[in-house]
Amino acid sequence: MNEGSEKGKTLLAFLKAFHIDKDQKDVKMLEEPESPYNPEFVAKIKNAEKEIEDGETFLLETDSIWESMK
Repeated sequence: MNEGSEKGKTLLAFLKAFHIDKDQKDVKMLEEPESPYNPEFVAKIKNAEKEIEDGETFLLETDSIWESMK
C-alpha cells in the first residue's frame, strides 16, 4: 500500500477511525464468495477483455452494419 497516495491515506484514515493498526495480526481479509457463474463462461469473458486490451478486436459501426456484411 502506498501510504502517500489518496487511496492509501483514505484507507489509513478508515483504519484509524476503527482503531485498527495496519500491522495488527488478528485482522484478516475475508475471502471472496464463490462465483455463481460457470467457470468456462468467466474464462471466455476474461479472454475477450484481454483481446480488447491487446487490440485484437475491431469496432463495428452499428449505423453501417448492413453495408459491412455485403
